[in-house]
Amino acid sequence: MRIGVDYYPEQWDKSMWQKDAELMARTGVKVVRMGEFSWARIESEDGRFDFSWLDEVISIFAKHMIKVVLGLPTNCPPLWLYEKYPQIIRTGMDGNKVQLGIRSHRCLNSPIFRAYAKRMADAMVSHFTMNLTVIAWQIDNELRANMCACDVCRNRFREWLVEKYDDLNGINEAFGNVVWGGEYSSISQIQPPSDYPDAWQNPSLCLEWYRFTSFSTADFANDMMCVVKKHCPKIPVTTNAGFTEYTPDFYKLFDMLDFVSYNNYPPVKIYDYADYYYSHAFHLDLMRGLKEQHFWVMEQLSGITGGWTPMSSGLKAGMLMGYSLQAIIHGADTVMHFRWRTALKGAEQFNHGILDHSNIPNRRFFEFSELCKKAEQISVLDNTVILSDIAILYSPESEKALEFQPQTENFSYINQLKAFHSAFTRFGANVDVVAPDTDLTRYKIVVAPSLFIINKKETENIYRYVINGGTLVLTTRSGVKDSNNNCIMEALPTVYKELIGAEVYEYNPIGNDVCAIKDFADNEFICSQWCDNMKLTTAKAYAEYVSDEYYSMPAITLNKYCNGFAYYIGTICRSDFYESFASNLMRQTRIPKLKDLPKGVEVTTRTNGEEEYICFFNNSEKKASISLPKAMYSIMSLTGKEKLELNPFEVEVVRK
Repeated sequence: MRIGVDYYPEQWDKSMWQKDAELMARTGVKVVRMGEFSWARIESEDGRFDFSWLDEVISIFAKHMIKVVLGLPTNCPPLWLYEKYPQIIRTGMDGNKVQLGIRSHRCLNSPIFRAYAKRMADAMVSHFTMNLTVIAWQIDNELRANMCACDVCRNRFREWLVEKYDDLNGINEAFGNVVWGGEYSSISQIQPPSDYPDAWQNPSLCLEWYRFTSFSTADFANDMMCVVKKHCPKIPVTTNAGFTEYTPDFYKLFDMLDFVSYNNYPPVKIYDYADYYYSHAFHLDLMRGLKEQHFWVMEQLSGITGGWTPMSSGLKAGMLMGYSLQAIIHGADTVMHFRWRTALKGAEQFNHGILDHSNIPNRRFFEFSELCKKAEQISVLDNTVILSDIAILYSPESEKALEFQPQTENFSYINQLKAFHSAFTRFGANVDVVAPDTDLTRYKIVVAPSLFIINKKETENIYRYVINGGTLVLTTRSGVKDSNNNCIMEALPTVYKELIGAEVYEYNPIGNDVCAIKDFADNEFICSQWCDNMKLTTAKAYAEYVSDEYYSMPAITLNKYCNGFAYYIGTICRSDFYESFASNLMRQTRIPKLKDLPKGVEVTTRTNGEEEYICFFNNSEKKASISLPKAMYSIMSLTGKEKLELNPFEVEVVRK
């Protein structure tokens, strides 16, 4: 378990480098990331490379036994390159070149940009290929889906569509272009979506554009990776993922890369209401599921955030350490804090690092120092893995399609996933968040919320899972669209009707209105946003509506299918329902539950095959008391304990 920092030596006088390295070493820093924004400093003139300053700073860290992650600085090409080749500037969806002045203005598909980016990467990697201090390479920074509508991207998009659909007739049919007289008669008429609101535009075109922009981004990342591997075949390569306005398909982005890294910025203000799913445990489990292996946090919250927005509240005592350890116990091998010192210049002056502008050690610095010690202390987790009986399926395409066409007020695809994740983890269960085409055989429960877009391979995978004895949970807005993002002329949930043993004959997007359901045990729950009215075929009602308009109609169904079971939830409920439902499913599938966990306490279990370690994290602002089923050995205090007393944001690890 390594703790590190993001460092920008080019922003500081070189006289500070030695002092910073010395202080980092004394504090316990094991690795630093640098270089990802330094193209202009490395290549100040076309073809003239200067790595001497990087050599110097890396040698300083090497003397202090601190390893380095180098970033390929393709996110910010130098201004001379934009000036020389203005055609590489990204074109917005309005058809105009974006204004230069911040970052990420390049078009990833531009052949000129690609050539210069590969030349930069080749020069940089070949220069450091024998440097043993460099342990990993990061491609670019926070790669987004390449939302560029320049001529290069338009032509490449057209070629991409023709390759997929063979000809214009195939594209017209797939897109339903007969609507509004939009049929293409020439390939030149194919255009990316405009800057009109997504919901006004052809949803098939929007989804294919998302796929293409994700492909373009992954293609660029793979190009850069090949350059690295040519010189350093054994050095791992990654890029740092972040949820943004143009989040790409992460499964495609990381498919060829060696490991996942993530920018983790959990909220610092916690609101006290039940349906606020604030924990980043879901995001961390999703990152672990992208390649089904451990990951890194390349940027971890270190202080007040600001710059893009007004400044946030400050970190409460324990948050810096607690959220870092939360990432580790969910599968992060390395946690890098953004950033070592708060910037004095530029747009991120108020996006605070560990040290403030004063450069005087503060409360966060001392908490960070303690974190470095704690990471050493829990090194027993180094060779352990997280084994889960429960999986939640995450579909980037369904998420994006539901963004294009919002279904009702406050409907959120991600919040549905978070609701189930929160419910199962409430009882101490490990949960994987994985792709719908993942091998599901190892799971006792699989939850697949709102699989809006159907995919033949994924559908067959889900059926196979239930046929072989799995317990599946589907929800409303499943099976609505085909793979081209067109509605299907069948009763919902279309391809899943046989599996759930019921059909939806009418639905009502009730938005913020509320109604109620009652389950088989007469427990009553509030629901809102959506109501499916169903006709049962082979299924039984798990819960029925009790509101006047839908009285006694099935709201949730249960169907025995071959050797397994399939549930269908036809509405959206509050957190108390999901907890009750998760509890019942865990009991039926014989997944052990931890009872009476205080609100906000999260539990993750890790194993090395011989021993198990239970990790507790109090993700709340109140002290928590936890009675253990038996005395267990505390890794933190090196004593046996029958009861844990956790301060806000405190982590405890015990050996089972």
